[in-house]
Amino acid sequence: MGFSEEKAVVVFSGGQDSTTCLFWALEQFQEVTAVTFDYGQRHDNEIETARDIAADLGVEHHVLDMSLLNQLAPNALTRDDMEVKEGEDGELPSTFVEGRNLLFFSFASILASQKGAKHVVTGVCETDYSGYPDCRDVFVKSLNVTLNLAVGKEFVLHTPLMWLDKKETWELADKLGRLTYVKDNTLTCYHGIRGNGCGECPACKLRRAGYEQYMQEKERELE
Repeated sequence: MGFSEEKAVVVFSGGQDSTTCLFWALEQFQEVTAVTFDYGQRHDNEIETARDIAADLGVEHHVLDMSLLNQLAPNALTRDDMEVKEGEDGELPSTFVEGRNLLFFSFASILASQKGAKHVVTGVCETDYSGYPDCRDVFVKSLNVTLNLAVGKEFVLHTPLMWLDKKETWELADKLGRLTYVKDNTLTCYHGIRGNGCGECPACKLRRAGYEQYMQEKERELE
């Protein structure tokens, strides 16, 4: 199969960031495929949300079994008996899944190779990344080189949100004409509630703060 500049695979969780990236990719590339990884998340709602959004947008969607992550790296996103809490004293949050992006990006690139897609799009960012080492720009650039050597193709890993905070991510969604869609249909909440979520978990607080900051800025510009 040929290797196309016009094809992309988006690592897609159905959350705010990856959905914004999906809309970004649909603007950039002629053919877009979304891939979601089932790694034993506490809430099936995440996978169902991804399926629903992909179907609504008419995007080809794959769900890949990555349950080995749950065996290797216990974390609060997969274990009911672990509390969702932010990191203290320099420690990573309980929601950090060791090796997740290393595996996700690698498998997404293998799928991209099968699809003849040159581009792989992910929603990681350093600005609001809670200290996750596998969300850093240096990691993505390093992995990009490694994947090219491993597969023998010139993939390009895109991270449209790398240097954006949550306010700026909402702004990007708005520029793409999809702010309301992202707000109402995505799932960011650690407790599996779509849209505005529970409002109390770290993910919901970060999402809401960014939205309020963006709307306040937008209102000031309209005055």
